[in-house]
Amino acid sequence: MPKITYIDSSGNKKTIEVEKGLSVMEGAIQNSIVGIDADCGGGMACATCHVYVKEEWLNKLSKIEPGEQDMIDMAFEPKKNSRLSCQLIVSDELDGLVVTTPSKQV
Repeated sequence: MPKITYIDSSGNKKTIEVEKGLSVMEGAIQNSIVGIDADCGGGMACATCHVYVKEEWLNKLSKIEPGEQDMIDMAFEPKKNSRLSCQLIVSDELDGLVVTTPSKQV
């Protein structure tokens, strides 16, 4: 299974194996990752699964869709490497992905 590393805003790291086909958000929820709230359950309706993707991974991710960008614009402290973790589907290509959670979610 691909491994995803989640880093919280304090720098604490947790690397977990996430089943292919699940979202990065679902992997976080199933493993009690602090900082990913996922209030809408992955419906891309709240931005509480907002993460910062480590720069070298950005070109390996699916293209950001307009609806996701709209939600990111409402997230806490969005950056150019912001994504919604509910929109990042785990595959072998994402093995080793590193995401950081913001200091708070909206």
